[in-house]
Amino acid sequence: MAQSAASKSATQKPALPGNPRKSELRDGMQVDWDVSIPARDGLLLKADVFRPPTKGKYPVIMTYGPYGKGLSFQRGYKTAWEIMAKNHPDVTAGSTNKYQNWEVVDPEKWVKHGYICIRVDSRGAGMSPGYMQLWSPQEAQDFYDCIEWAGVQPWCNGRVGLNGISYYAMNQWQVASLKPPHLAAICTWEGAADMYRDLSHHGGILCDFIKNWYDMQVRTVQYGLGKRGPKSDVTGRPVCGDVELTDRELVANREAYAAAALEHAMDDAYWKARMPEWDKVDVPILSAANWGGQGLHPRGNFEGYTRAASKNKWLEAHGIEHWTHFYTDYGRMLQKRFFDYFLKGKKNGWDKQPKVQLQVRHVDKFVMRHENEWPLKRTKWTKFYLDPAHMTLSPTPPAKAGKVSYRGFSDGVTFMLPPQAKDIEITGPSALKLFASSSTEDADFFVVLRIFSPDLKEVVFQGALDPHTPVGQGWLRASHRKLDPELSKPWRPYHPHEVREPLAPGKVVELDIEILPTSIVVPAGYRVALTIRGKDYVYPGPAGVLSNMKYPMTGCGPFTHTDPTDRPAKVFDGVNTLHVRPGKAPYVLLPVIPGKPPGAAKPKAAKPKAA
Repeated sequence: MAQSAASKSATQKPALPGNPRKSELRDGMQVDWDVSIPARDGLLLKADVFRPPTKGKYPVIMTYGPYGKGLSFQRGYKTAWEIMAKNHPDVTAGSTNKYQNWEVVDPEKWVKHGYICIRVDSRGAGMSPGYMQLWSPQEAQDFYDCIEWAGVQPWCNGRVGLNGISYYAMNQWQVASLKPPHLAAICTWEGAADMYRDLSHHGGILCDFIKNWYDMQVRTVQYGLGKRGPKSDVTGRPVCGDVELTDRELVANREAYAAAALEHAMDDAYWKARMPEWDKVDVPILSAANWGGQGLHPRGNFEGYTRAASKNKWLEAHGIEHWTHFYTDYGRMLQKRFFDYFLKGKKNGWDKQPKVQLQVRHVDKFVMRHENEWPLKRTKWTKFYLDPAHMTLSPTPPAKAGKVSYRGFSDGVTFMLPPQAKDIEITGPSALKLFASSSTEDADFFVVLRIFSPDLKEVVFQGALDPHTPVGQGWLRASHRKLDPELSKPWRPYHPHEVREPLAPGKVVELDIEILPTSIVVPAGYRVALTIRGKDYVYPGPAGVLSNMKYPMTGCGPFTHTDPTDRPAKVFDGVNTLHVRPGKAPYVLLPVIPGKPPGAAKPKAAKPKAA
């Protein structure tokens, strides 16, 4: 992490087993409840430890986060659990499911295979006291201390692995930068890595997610709620500790994260302190992305895979809801093979595992395929030019100059390829080159990559959260258009977001917009389309609803951009114009994959989840 204090190693002495509140044998596991793990400043973090009942030294699978180790998946995330349990019976099979928690492993399915599962409530959350400051250098230090505490326990073989979804993946990138000596491997399952670009500001545009998610999933399990908070279905104890704090004390004990995101509109020191130092992330990595996770995770998984210094790293990409495949036999067995190799030293052939495993998306199914690198070496990077005269995409630039305009807060304009004679596979990152002007001092560009059937019905997919997710999305605030020449690639422009460069009304500027990696095999007769809007994509059909989300999801899930302070209408509802001039034709660069690669793995069909 980019903060020297966080990078200092804490001296860890061999510790006692942590004085658990209670230790009991249940469901084939020795469970230590509310174990105290000392942080370097003396604060005691609370954890539940699930161990094999037979004495011995075992590897550890650990998570550290704010969702409350005592809150059951079924109670805290009711609709998500019900969808997964109904559609994927392998998730619930072989377990009582009493110890299922949101976004962490089911200990019943790991302990019996010789693993110790440790769930730590992060500082200020659940049973752990202290000031809550999410993804902060303090949290990374705490996580480091927890790893090092576990690594020297009498029941540990000295190897600690990290495995979890979302929050429990995101902070893995951070703590890996600190290089805890006992950290042996990480599995970042759908984990953003860059808190500015992936989470708070898409292309420099403030995302609504933080404030809504914080209210629904974080404040509700803050330490100090006591009996006012939820109760553990397993122990009957308050999830948020026995101490009850006043509302004023609760507010004082947590960072106003949404306010901080609004205040830190650029990628300043606040965000850089939460950024991994990629040259220090050298631990073995399994990075699992979701094609439909636009708005939060997939970018971090692809960036982490390509930028981390580790020589032992693997990438996997899948579809459907972001919590599901972590728990299915498909995902769990992949994780287990990875950890068996690096935490147990099993010669299980993982060293022969292809570096990239993709669930290639079709309109009605997923097909597994192995690759050797990312982006794929055989990618045929193809430019499709925007023609404003005919509102089409074409492999050749328009012959004449032209332009098209739209209001900022409108549905914008759509450019479409003609129906194609053959299937086209698009797998990888994309980028959009524009030449644009605005009638005001700034403009926000929302880019949507879309697929339409022969009868012009849009094909959308079950995304990580939203049930009607388009194929791809990208964003850019025009005043943040400056590029980092060292980090930018033709297929992945990189903006430093450090300097604001206002527009001169009517003056044309060049824009390079990142479109997040995706995968879709477009059938013959279907059309690829690109929409450029001044506001969020909206699916015209029925909305999706999850119990842990504040509002219904209408195409972008909770990843909308509507804050009037960040996007005042007088600036962002101006008239935006896209220009075509000789030698300056706008285009979208798509990763077209030609045919099957030599020696490709035999395709395996996965369950279809297209809408």
